[in-house]
Amino acid sequence: MASCYFNPVPTSCHLISADLCRQFKIPKLLLHRKKRFDGSPRSSNITAFYGLKTPLYDLDALEPYMSKRTIDMHWGEYHRNFIEGLNKQLEKDDILYGYTMDELIKVTYNNGNPLPEFNNAAEVWNHDFFWESIQPGGGGLPQPGLLQQIEKDFGSFANFREKFIHAALTVFGSGWVWLVLKREEKRLAIVKTTNAVCPIVWDDIPIINLDLWEHAYYLDYRNDRAKYVDVFMNHLVSWNAATERMTRAEAFVNLGEPKIPVA
Repeated sequence: MASCYFNPVPTSCHLISADLCRQFKIPKLLLHRKKRFDGSPRSSNITAFYGLKTPLYDLDALEPYMSKRTIDMHWGEYHRNFIEGLNKQLEKDDILYGYTMDELIKVTYNNGNPLPEFNNAAEVWNHDFFWESIQPGGGGLPQPGLLQQIEKDFGSFANFREKFIHAALTVFGSGWVWLVLKREEKRLAIVKTTNAVCPIVWDDIPIINLDLWEHAYYLDYRNDRAKYVDVFMNHLVSWNAATERMTRAEAFVNLGEPKIPVA
């Protein structure tokens, strides 16, 4: 069954060539598959990974708003470490092998009592989604269809912007702010999450996200989160990606039905 999340990277365990392993320095892992419940053995010693995907733009393409130095550290070190950590965890607990990343996150979230694999899995997903939520020449206004939905659910784009910025500035410590589509309420909403938590664990459909961990902006803006958030809204956010995600989400949520008014 197709996923409702716009996720351009492969989300299931997949084979990666030796060249890519060397390029991204991903450790080669051997996962020993357990027997099927019907007694038929699976093949053993399967090499499988979650891979590190290169952003769709050059690493200096977001300058001067996000420096190559920041992306080298954020994507090249932090994001890679989450993937390597997850792969090592899965090597030790191969019962989780074969889940898509979406499924792995929901299973390991464990109804709010996260299993050890959750943080790495969720942060891999969050970062893959974040790199697609920004683009060179971003910012401005969304395309007409998404803009109309935002105006319908928030009253105006200006009101949405104000609420999104306020949410970003009031996340305590490390975390994320998201524009999501609420399935049950059939409307867009702004959601704050702490640490690694992502809203797919509540069955929300993410449209955009903003990384509020300090390593996302400290090299460029020091502790000035407000400036970082303002730059994101004015120069970085990818409304192109958001529109594509919204279009995909509409295949799963009928937005023609009445919505619960926004408080």
